[in-house]
Amino acid sequence: MALQQLFRRRLSHAATTRRSLKIGLIPADGIGHEVIPAARAAIEAVGSDIPKPEFVDLLAGYELFTRTGTALPDETVDALRECDCALFGSVSSPSRRITGYSSPIVALRKKLDLYANIRPVVSVAANPEEKPSVDLIVVRENTECLYVKQEEIKSTENGREARAIRLITERASGRIGRMAFELARARPRKHLTIIHKSNVLSVTDGLFRETVRAVPKQEPGRYDDVFIAEQLVDSAVYRLFREPQIYDVMVAPNLYGDIISDAAAALVGSLGLVPSINAGDSFVMGEPVHGSAPDIAGEHIANPLASIRSAALMLRHLGYAAPADRLDKAVDEVIREGQVLTPDLGGKAKTEDVLNAVLKKV
Repeated sequence: MALQQLFRRRLSHAATTRRSLKIGLIPADGIGHEVIPAARAAIEAVGSDIPKPEFVDLLAGYELFTRTGTALPDETVDALRECDCALFGSVSSPSRRITGYSSPIVALRKKLDLYANIRPVVSVAANPEEKPSVDLIVVRENTECLYVKQEEIKSTENGREARAIRLITERASGRIGRMAFELARARPRKHLTIIHKSNVLSVTDGLFRETVRAVPKQEPGRYDDVFIAEQLVDSAVYRLFREPQIYDVMVAPNLYGDIISDAAAALVGSLGLVPSINAGDSFVMGEPVHGSAPDIAGEHIANPLASIRSAALMLRHLGYAAPADRLDKAVDEVIREGQVLTPDLGGKAKTEDVLNAVLKKV
């Protein structure tokens, strides 16, 4: 039985027996402190459609590291293990090397084995009866590739030489492949595109490609109606901008998935609109795709819609489809009306203004 089905069965059972929903909140850095409270308010607004939410405020991030020397306290990880789910804001990982620092979100994905980063990218049609022009999901492997952070630098006669290890395993590729097949199987088009660069990286990307393609053989008949395509990562980005309608579900190693999903956000107007969840077999953590945006942090003009959508995606993955639909519908209506939008979407509204517009429609 596929991992995704097992996961949903466990969560569906839990959804019928929970009296409360314990949610870890990790704003982390920058605008995370503005958008995570908005997501909390949206969750509270769905009322009795979910068990009574119990929020647990937790610490992590680069700002915390600069104060304490720790980006991800053990206490945060331990507390999350006692939660039903979580929301993560954004992290300000510096582009230069900082001794002792490592990204807390990357570490959390590994510690909690949240191996799938699921990022839906959906446009909002002017007419709610019309199909969106962009409707795809990027399924990103979350635990390996170059993100294992095994790097070294040494001096040679030709100057400094830097190397990084890229890890691709059959186990990780197989389980992200099963997750992607399950998602594709549940969608109307039932179309899965495997993203790779195995014409150059024939060993690592070759293993990823071969392992994902082999998933249907493990459960004969289960994925017979899923059409399998392949695309080299560079041409995939090109075609994403030229003809996004050809994609339905895209599955990719960690780095490619990160790049493709950020690029896809341009098709729907802003990173501030794109949600994601980090999912494992027994835990899920919502996370807006955007970064910490230090240039606008504290100005209260951050777009909260990606965080609200991430909260909805988290609830849906937990088995609470009706309240998730309410949140998504409210967000879509605010976008469609175009009257209350933050500057990233061409508006002049504050974060709180957009949140209040959404809450009125929930």
